[in-house]
Amino acid sequence: MKFFSEENLELADVIISRYPKPRSAMIPLLHLAQEQVGWVTDDAMAEIAELVGTTSAEVLGTCSFYEMFKRHQVGTYVINICATMSCALMGAEELMEHAERRLGVKAGGTTADGMFTIEGAECQAACTEAPCLQVNYRHRYRVTPDEFDSIIDELSSTDHNVPDHGVLSQIRQHIPEDRFVGAVPPGDVASAPVWMHDEGVD
Repeated sequence: MKFFSEENLELADVIISRYPKPRSAMIPLLHLAQEQVGWVTDDAMAEIAELVGTTSAEVLGTCSFYEMFKRHQVGTYVINICATMSCALMGAEELMEHAERRLGVKAGGTTADGMFTIEGAECQAACTEAPCLQVNYRHRYRVTPDEFDSIIDELSSTDHNVPDHGVLSQIRQHIPEDRFVGAVPPGDVASAPVWMHDEGVD
């Protein structure tokens, strides 16, 4: 059974063409699969394996290594509240308790309407802005319980710019043909890349 839409299957071919070995495209293809439905299904992993010439088990191994790939359905908005030291000292535990009360689910749960999933997270590399959280991997800093409520109200309206879970970027990268590096298998490389050659130097 095919997973990717026709449009995304064409995009998958473009992504694969950028790499000297198809297997190197596995992570971008997992992102593409998650963007399509919000999480990574077994059918998606099977099709990715077929596209890059590997096994479903290897795709699963890669997918399960990274926290941002979800292997089960999650809410439209995944809220990760940092729980490590700086955030813990600045009230992350109280913020999580408030979030659980506000949304009516425990950490790791999803609201009945499918809108919100809340999770604890490891360090989000914003220790000076504690306590922090991410909404679909977009940072919010120094979040108080009242600000958390405002975030939920904002996401519940149409007046925000946070895309659904799985969408990494709202503008897809486009590389002009004259800027391609060239996807050459490492075993076929016979000389240094063109950009390493200085004028007049062999």
